[in-house]
Amino acid sequence: MDINRRDFLKTASVSGLVAAGLAASEGFIKPLLAADEFAQTELSTTATPTGTRSGDMLYRTLGHTNEKVSALGVGGFHIGKPNLEEQESIKIVRSAIDGGINFMDNSWDYNKGDSEIRMGKALQGGYRQKVFLMTKIDGRTKEEAAKQIDESLQRLQTDHVDLLQFHEVLRMEDPDRIFAPGGALEAFLAAKKAGKTRYIGFTGHKDPLVHLRMLEVADKHNFRFDTVQMPLNVMDAHFRSFRHLVLPVLVKNNIGVLGMKSMGDHFILQSQTVTPIECLHYSMNLPTSTVITGIDSMQILNQAFEVIRTFKPMSEEQVAALLERTAAAGATGHYELFKTTSHFDSTAQNPQWLGNASNPPAI
Repeated sequence: MDINRRDFLKTASVSGLVAAGLAASEGFIKPLLAADEFAQTELSTTATPTGTRSGDMLYRTLGHTNEKVSALGVGGFHIGKPNLEEQESIKIVRSAIDGGINFMDNSWDYNKGDSEIRMGKALQGGYRQKVFLMTKIDGRTKEEAAKQIDESLQRLQTDHVDLLQFHEVLRMEDPDRIFAPGGALEAFLAAKKAGKTRYIGFTGHKDPLVHLRMLEVADKHNFRFDTVQMPLNVMDAHFRSFRHLVLPVLVKNNIGVLGMKSMGDHFILQSQTVTPIECLHYSMNLPTSTVITGIDSMQILNQAFEVIRTFKPMSEEQVAALLERTAAAGATGHYELFKTTSHFDSTAQNPQWLGNASNPPAI
């Protein structure tokens, strides 16, 4: 599928801030706005990444890190849900690992720390050495971020995670706070130097323009992220699209792509336009290193194994048919509540997690 600059801007115009956002990010994404080069990049985002099979499990390379991660990852939020017994969550994590899934997602704030505590217990007995472990930190100041990093490591019962990510980069000012003197980046770099993490990334779910600004500010500070996590699903293609605006930048710069919200926390399924397996196959068909999915029962875990076992690269015709089927439902963001409401914005509901707001903006 070819795309020129006019088509790109037409697609991007679903966000009223797109002109300002592109102008603000011009220094970082300017090369992508050349029509021919953008067309080539856009083509690359429709190409399914190469991977290797080991039994039924599919592994892909995590951007420029050369780490091999499973094409699906275990979401940390669901294993800590109060209605799920701790022993059952431990069984789910270990069964996932036994079946070949090696990417583990988590966050300092999930379920008041219970998600990390449960995963820490599940990773005892040699399981920690079998996984690529990631957690996320909310703090925007060096002091708050450092505190949360140490708390996460204690809960996870490990001296290091493989990947540490800035959580919920939702606001245009978040990059300024993170990269400011005394900001959270300093804590992350100190953690990396101390061997508490191997790689650094960020995540967010609100607007692709915020992601672009985060990448732009990082670029101005000569910092390159190892990973970026974002919503990639059949509805996203139609509304404030991370797939159209951010994914080409990540592919071009060989940054590991972590997909999430393939089903929008079940809301996309309520549209009755797609099945869970179709949702995951679509996200896996994009150039993702791994797609993080919530698993809160053995039945759902077995479904994840079935998704991986049956996955084959989708043809352009198959993708087009799926997007045509979801176009009307996805046009307004009605089923992507993480973009259009504060339903998923835990740091907005708990601003104290961000830390003191007095640090000056990044220069």
